[in-house]
Amino acid sequence: MSSPTTSSTSNQTSAVAQAAPSGLQTSEGRTSIADGVVQKIAGLAAREVAGVYEMGGGAARALGALRERIPGSSQSTGQGVSVEVGERQAAIDLDLVTEYGVSIAEVARAVRRNVIGQVEGMTGLQVTEVNIAVNDIHLPTDDAQQPEPARVR
Repeated sequence: MSSPTTSSTSNQTSAVAQAAPSGLQTSEGRTSIADGVVQKIAGLAAREVAGVYEMGGGAARALGALRERIPGSSQSTGQGVSVEVGERQAAIDLDLVTEYGVSIAEVARAVRRNVIGQVEGMTGLQVTEVNIAVNDIHLPTDDAQQPEPARVR
């Protein structure tokens, strides 16, 4: 008999949380936050976590490497991040590369915690989920620069 009470209590709690006024919608007006803003915040927050080597899938990283070679350009802070932003909530998907030797589960937990804290703290949006896809592991041998072949022989 305690199960129905527990589920009805949790349903009431979630209904109250959804009906609670947000700092983004007040009697003085409404604040909307663009997807790109949340994307940048989430990207920077994910990069702050130890064990995260890089953000993005293979194609995004290749494009980023090309972008870095162009004078005056910079790495995109939103690379590897996609978001869906509603009036009060946001859902975030991250693609990342971890360092070899770190616990992927621990890195994912730390990234989730940091991203949720930063996005909720800076925007007032409730983060409903942070999905993480680890696409690669960075090996120490990956840093060894291979000399480019001479152009003229």
